[in-house]
Amino acid sequence: MRRITGKAKDETLIELQNAADLHTEGLAVLTAFRINLHSDENNGNGVSSSSERGTLPGNTETDKLQSHKDTVFFRDGSRRIDFVLSYVDDKDGEKKQERRREFEANLEKAGLELETEDKSNSKDQKTYFLKIHAPWDVLVTYADVLKIKVPFKKSDIPHSQDAPLQWLSRPFRLPDDIMRPQTDYFTYPFDKRKTDFFFMRDKDSFFPPSTRNRIVLYILARCTYQAEGRKDSDKTGIKRLLSNGTYTAAFPLHDCQYWEKAHNAKCESERFSLYNHWARFLCFYKEQPLNLIRKYYGEKIGIYFAWLGFYTEMLFFAAVMGVICFTYGVLSYDDNISSKEICDAAIGGSIVMCPLCDKKCPFWKLNSTCLSSWQSHLFDNEGTVFFAIFMGIWVTLFLEFWKRRQARLEYEWDLVDFEEAQQQLQIRPEFEIRCTTKRLNKITQEMEPYLPITSKCARFCLSGATVVFWISLIVACIIGVIAYRLAVYAAFASIIKDPLKDIQVVGRFITPQLATSVTASCINFVIIMILNFFYERVAIWITDMEIPKTHLEYENRLTMKMFLFQFVNYYSSCFYVAFFKGKFVGYPGDYKYMFGKWSKLRNEECDPGGCLIELTTQLVIVMAGKQLWGNIQEALLPLIRNWWRSRKGRHHPENQYSRWEQDYVLQNFSQLGLFYEYLEMVIQFGFITLFVASFPLAPLLALANNILEIRVDSWKFTTQFRRPVASKARNIGAWQEILNAVAILSVVTNAFIMAFTSDMIPRMVYLYAYNQGSMTGYVNHSLSIYNISQIPMRNMPEDNLNLSHNSATTCRYRDYRYPPGHEREYTHTMQFWHILAAKMAFIIIMEHVVFVVKFFVAWLIPDIPSDVTARIKRERYLIQEDLHKYEVERLKIQLSASFVTEPPSSEASLLLDNHEVLSECL
Repeated sequence: MRRITGKAKDETLIELQNAADLHTEGLAVLTAFRINLHSDENNGNGVSSSSERGTLPGNTETDKLQSHKDTVFFRDGSRRIDFVLSYVDDKDGEKKQERRREFEANLEKAGLELETEDKSNSKDQKTYFLKIHAPWDVLVTYADVLKIKVPFKKSDIPHSQDAPLQWLSRPFRLPDDIMRPQTDYFTYPFDKRKTDFFFMRDKDSFFPPSTRNRIVLYILARCTYQAEGRKDSDKTGIKRLLSNGTYTAAFPLHDCQYWEKAHNAKCESERFSLYNHWARFLCFYKEQPLNLIRKYYGEKIGIYFAWLGFYTEMLFFAAVMGVICFTYGVLSYDDNISSKEICDAAIGGSIVMCPLCDKKCPFWKLNSTCLSSWQSHLFDNEGTVFFAIFMGIWVTLFLEFWKRRQARLEYEWDLVDFEEAQQQLQIRPEFEIRCTTKRLNKITQEMEPYLPITSKCARFCLSGATVVFWISLIVACIIGVIAYRLAVYAAFASIIKDPLKDIQVVGRFITPQLATSVTASCINFVIIMILNFFYERVAIWITDMEIPKTHLEYENRLTMKMFLFQFVNYYSSCFYVAFFKGKFVGYPGDYKYMFGKWSKLRNEECDPGGCLIELTTQLVIVMAGKQLWGNIQEALLPLIRNWWRSRKGRHHPENQYSRWEQDYVLQNFSQLGLFYEYLEMVIQFGFITLFVASFPLAPLLALANNILEIRVDSWKFTTQFRRPVASKARNIGAWQEILNAVAILSVVTNAFIMAFTSDMIPRMVYLYAYNQGSMTGYVNHSLSIYNISQIPMRNMPEDNLNLSHNSATTCRYRDYRYPPGHEREYTHTMQFWHILAAKMAFIIIMEHVVFVVKFFVAWLIPDIPSDVTARIKRERYLIQEDLHKYEVERLKIQLSASFVTEPPSSEASLLLDNHEVLSECL
């Protein structure tokens, strides 16, 4: 059966092939059924095609259109360009010409229509452009194969009504035609045997450009470039032709310029709408047009921007709470008794501290760390504990509410059954080409390629060994940075021996610990960037070597490899400062060394203000440096390229260059382009959750970065990149599990940071157990005493002639040990064990409280909203109901036609009677 052109509701919608004398009554029955099914939808919406109609209104001046090069149609002005291939003639031309000739011949055999633009029409006079159009027969065939969902009935479910106070959000909204660029329909997988079942107004617009591009790419990826009769599995697919230089590019076209609408009325000009309402930075406070993004770029890119937008919205609440916590630290600045004691000349000025390194480091006064102690209080205060607990709950709310948001998008974007129904249809062409062994699929009973278990194990072993080697390389680099910290600390200490006297200008702000921490953090950041550059290529190579079966499997494997590497690469230095630095120092007379005493690399002590301020410094440098470098790469470099291009003039380039040439000079959006965007954001998510207790302003930095990131990414997609082929994804994939793992780990890390890196627990123990509610005397109480005469010569400073220290017989150090002369001198005091017990109790209590709240919130909030569940059930019910009606009416027409062509028999009459009874029951 096929649909025919109609102009009104009462016209015939379906005719049977080879049944010219179809009985009028039988035809009227099916006509009535179709009119009833599409009532209130069809206003003269019979199927028509530009090829059948001839010249369309608005397209009568074909010659004028052809003089305008900015078009997305063939020279006839009717057939749309669905894909473009480009190539140049070079020294290896004959072999490549043969490949192209065979490939293009096979494309035509597959039903695609081709049109070539000669190199004389291109700007460089070297590049040929092959334009590809998929006719209706090809589209319906592959839409059936790919089970693409298409509309069959207008949705009768109303949109959510505005809440009473939603007028407050009007300044942040976009126009309705931008937010909902198309009418909502109930959809069903396309079946070319039932084309008249679907809601079809126009063949040319029934499949949107994003779907057409996807179908053409599916054909290109599986088309061979060898002569008929030859079977060489390696000579298949456009990807291989691109890699060997036969073609230089393959891409679909943007529908118009981003700064103005298309001149042809048949073009949607969606790129212009996206740029105008989404990509401009002045729209940073507006909501994102997610439905238009999905329609133009596909569900996979749409779900990324939906996640990024939702993550940024949730960051607002974390940023507000972080600012409140930091403000509390600032306001309680004057109430910090510990800092006052350190800065007091009578207290901190009279305390002589033991040298912090061998030979080069002198004895020093405690009040030299006055500024550092004030800085530490800004982040290490009582409000930090509350903020750490809040972030543990915030991350749970973020993940649970995102699941609900994702479920709603799955329904609205027809992705509910996508994973199950189309998993096998996403088999990678590389898997089909390289896996020559075949076996019987027990489900489909068809032969399919597979990778033998021996080959799979060998590939996995090599892949695992490569990952372990690179992670070991990172650990080696971190050890090298630690050795650098230990080695240069003595050098800085020899330069900045007495910050209060020798260096009046700089010494008050720079201590040897701070100078070492900042330089080591910068070196570590440079190493991180270098290792990233090389490992990205290694990760792609070993993932290709594993030959994953589907695109989803490929991305998940690459995601796990890259994140595991990035996790160690970015966070290892922060883990060192948070959990190892200053924990294995020893005490004067028995210091611990990194590689033994022979190495002379004494383990680092924390800054006198505490280790937390050093963790803050490390976090700020690595996190802010990564974001700054990423923004330079994503925004500044493209801006420079644009500026250089604008110098050559961009005045009406559509009059000089064709649409395919304008898109050809844009950057190619690779298959892994979105992967790097996710990776950047997930690494940031780790920074603001794993170590947020050390820097409450981290969510604020992330919020500011993400507001810029959304607009930079949207600007790149609309102006800098060629249009990517639309691809589907129902969720964010493996990133969801990674976020869950990071969220759980963040509770543990923040509990340990508050217990072992912060000084909060020792202060609380002293406040409530040793001094009855007062912090007076805490500084003196937290420092142990050591007899200077007992310090070995290898630990004594070379310059020990400072008169201010000659009168001192003892020095102080950070620890809880008995003083000299005690029967248990230099062993840990009971207070040390009390504090350790308090730290362990705090970890257990905080973890259990946060985990209980997390799991309760996760249980309380359903993953799928109830209204979405109801809509899914209703749509499935309507699909079954309408399909039954359609099959019944179709069978009636077939039986009516049989009565026209043949005399009615008793069996046929009985069958018709039974069928009428069945129809009435249905």
